[in-house]
Amino acid sequence: MQEERYARQVSLPGFGHGAQSALGSARVLVIGAGGLGSSVIPALAAAGVGTIGIIDDDVVETSNLHRQLLHSPADVGSPKVASAAASIAALNPSVSVTPHGERLTSDNAAELFADYDLVIDGSDNFATRYLANDQAVLSNIPLVWGAVSQYGGQAGVAWHERGPQYRDLFPAPPAPGTVLSCAEGGVLPTTVAVIGSILATEAIKIITGVGEPLIGRVTTYDALTGSFRELSYARDPAAAPITALIDYDAFCGVPTVRDTVTATELAAELARGRTPLLLDVREEWEASIATLPDAVLVPLGYLEAELDGVDPETEIVAYCHHGIRSASALALLRERGFANTRHLEGGIDSWSRTVDPRVERY
Repeated sequence: MQEERYARQVSLPGFGHGAQSALGSARVLVIGAGGLGSSVIPALAAAGVGTIGIIDDDVVETSNLHRQLLHSPADVGSPKVASAAASIAALNPSVSVTPHGERLTSDNAAELFADYDLVIDGSDNFATRYLANDQAVLSNIPLVWGAVSQYGGQAGVAWHERGPQYRDLFPAPPAPGTVLSCAEGGVLPTTVAVIGSILATEAIKIITGVGEPLIGRVTTYDALTGSFRELSYARDPAAAPITALIDYDAFCGVPTVRDTVTATELAAELARGRTPLLLDVREEWEASIATLPDAVLVPLGYLEAELDGVDPETEIVAYCHHGIRSASALALLRERGFANTRHLEGGIDSWSRTVDPRVERY
């Protein structure tokens, strides 16, 4: 049965049974079971990668389903790692899936990477990308990375032993708020599939020794024109060596303000008659799906321009989908002198789950 299953790739020129055996022995860790992971993980499993680790601490949401094809409507609310593991068990039962239902951090990265030969980074934030790169360098294993935004994406291989790494291409992260997330800017699902397929292909090439990996090169894809471009880059001779992990949130400018209120706490305050300004910093299309009563909508990108004339003594509770954008809004409000401000921990998603299920999750 296995011979028949892999016959079409074993017969490829330069592939053969040796490459297939290498895939079967390989251990690959995939960071993220979202959009990119939904293309990467099934491709690796179908090709016969023996062990696939999946690290993700998120749950499946309805808004994921247009691009995260590992998951179905029945999986909404379930951990993504559990949904992904079930999908792979149905696709190829001979593949061993190890779910890690947690977030990659500086505390667990070394232990996680030690169990794998190769890591694929399909995360959606810069702090995780730099962390994954640095730990791959310290662990002396290759890292295949990719990113998507709206109609475009990019992919490359960072392998310090054989060439440049992610920091040689991007020495410093972009300023906070300058790169739109999928929730803010949207994403074409087929773009995610293209970049995810490239990531899986690069991993297969590295494992089997077939072809030339994207070491020192980054491939970019523009779905609107159907075009690909390639950029070559080299090691930065002036770059400081990576000797230890750092605080990646601080490095990437992620707000560290912790002045939060939980959904249940906020609901209790509102029930007692407390009336803070509920500031919705999501996009208009998100607010049209679900919103909190009497909230004022000011998307995060427009917030600073809208603050003129607002009394800095106003009590404000900012909220978004999961609490990421509202944390940025809180930091901005504090910088502008709004001291009596908090943000909703877990966002409107938490409100829907713990306070009012009539508020639609998306």
